[in-house]
Amino acid sequence: MKRIRTQVDTLVGKILILILGLMVINVLWQVFSRYFTDSPSSFTEELARYLMVWLGVLGAAYVSGRDEHVAIDYFAKKSGSKLKKWLKDFISFSLITFAALGFVIGGGRLVFITMKLKQYSPALQIPLALVYLIIPISGLLIIFYETTKSSK
Repeated sequence: MKRIRTQVDTLVGKILILILGLMVINVLWQVFSRYFTDSPSSFTEELARYLMVWLGVLGAAYVSGRDEHVAIDYFAKKSGSKLKKWLKDFISFSLITFAALGFVIGGGRLVFITMKLKQYSPALQIPLALVYLIIPISGLLIIFYETTKSSK
């Protein structure tokens, strides 16, 4: 399981690097087309916004999986080993529950509704369901990371 987790970490890390690289190229093109040509690019602002959403949501799942997220550990440091284990289990359960209900189910419904309503982005004309798809994907990643935490 540790090997699969490492492979998932590597894949998600490379995807995040790719998204960040695309954002940099996109914003540079936006600045260049705005200041050095007579016709500023019409799609770059929207693409930058969607890439930022993907970077933020997927990055949050990635950081959560690596246990590098911001955490309040005051009570865990002050407690004994039994309470510390209970707190870790409770936090893990809470994260899994939130990811399942909020990200996977809620995000999945959002993707379904925008697909059913055939909503497209104004400038890029891509289905908004593709933009929102990162929410349930990140929820599944968080659940994966939390359930494989003990075999780390």
